[in-house]
Amino acid sequence: MAKRNVIILGAAGRDFHNFNTYFRGNSDFNVVAFTAAQIPDIEGRKYPASLAGEDLYPDGIPIYAEEDLPRLIKELEVDDCVFSYSDVPYRHVMSVSSIVHSAGANFMLLGTKDTMIKSTKPVISVGAVRTGCGKSQTSRKVIETLMEKGLKVVAIRHPMPYGDLEKQKVQRFADLEDLKKHDCTIEEMEEYEPHIVRGNVIYAGVDYEAILREAENDPDGCDVILWDGGNNDFPFYQSDLSITVADPHRAGHELNYFPGEVNLRMADVVVINKIDSSHPEDIQTVRENIAKVNPNATVVDGASPIKVDDVSVIKGKKVLVVEDGPTLTHGEMKIGAGTVAAQKFGASEIIDPRPYTVGRLQDTFKTYPNIGALLPAMGYGEEQIKDLEKTINKTECDSVIIGTPIDLNRVVNIKKPNTRVYYDLDEIGKPDMNELIDEFIQKHNLK
Repeated sequence: MAKRNVIILGAAGRDFHNFNTYFRGNSDFNVVAFTAAQIPDIEGRKYPASLAGEDLYPDGIPIYAEEDLPRLIKELEVDDCVFSYSDVPYRHVMSVSSIVHSAGANFMLLGTKDTMIKSTKPVISVGAVRTGCGKSQTSRKVIETLMEKGLKVVAIRHPMPYGDLEKQKVQRFADLEDLKKHDCTIEEMEEYEPHIVRGNVIYAGVDYEAILREAENDPDGCDVILWDGGNNDFPFYQSDLSITVADPHRAGHELNYFPGEVNLRMADVVVINKIDSSHPEDIQTVRENIAKVNPNATVVDGASPIKVDDVSVIKGKKVLVVEDGPTLTHGEMKIGAGTVAAQKFGASEIIDPRPYTVGRLQDTFKTYPNIGALLPAMGYGEEQIKDLEKTINKTECDSVIIGTPIDLNRVVNIKKPNTRVYYDLDEIGKPDMNELIDEFIQKHNLK
């Protein structure tokens, strides 16, 4: 029986994981290519033979831009295309399906049974229905609660392998120097740094079974694995406690984006975040949608209160607001922590950065025209980081509000007065994380 030729459609994350768990070593299939979307400059590479399996893929597997898909299907005589990226509306998923079908191939989606790996340690997963819901502060809250109870927590982050894939097979981050060692982008630092400064180890990379086995045997000890999800992808590991974060600022998205609805339906716990800054009718919409598709989930009400280093940098000032990049781009958020801080602490004006953008940031605003008067902290490569620095310093403003999870001053030279915004998860009423974690500890006989 002839092998089936396959293209995996991805964005340097779920695509590689789907290959590793389902196609690697599977002689029924021949993966002829990956395609890349969402993240700039990740095509033109190869998935190396050392990761793909040298017996079946001695030359590795090429990665092309997704825009080449119709041509690739014809030229490579492709039978199946496997959709493998996340945080996209259902209309987009089916639009890609139409492209695939019209070119003559099958359109596939792999599910949890074939892609989730079983850990030897108890696993808590934290995911979301969209990018920018507040997953990171929820993960922080869970980890802090576990650590306060004397447990060793090792976090594993959803992949962001935008560089040398071979070098990024398994990455361990235990101190800030590791960020430099692994040539991390701003997007990676935003996710890894908060774990490091809190004192827990975090892993990431490409091969998530190899990562899991190293994390389970981490030299600093491991009682619990925390899956820190990215985009709105569903977990790579079988979860013993599944937590999904929903966002009333985008009420209704929890039932209209892939695979955010998967996370919502699988959740043991749903956190309705940002209640403090949302309209009551939007909160109610989210509650009704949770009840419709997952009535057995425990619902936790949450807020994301902010604090800033220096209010005087904001009050009465014309400010440039820099927000988390992915939250504004494919997350489609129109407001972030920096915006809330500008409004709360009396900025006189939020300055539109678009007239001042340079280089690759101009491309970002063309690709995502609805970002508005906010500056996404794009930093997928050295060129983008330089463009970000130039744009910030060129913008005619009094000061800069940094709404990103890391201090941008460590990465770019900001020549204007600036202040950071911090935000954490605060539960409102009961149940809360402490109560849920106590139940988890008792169930798994953790001490």
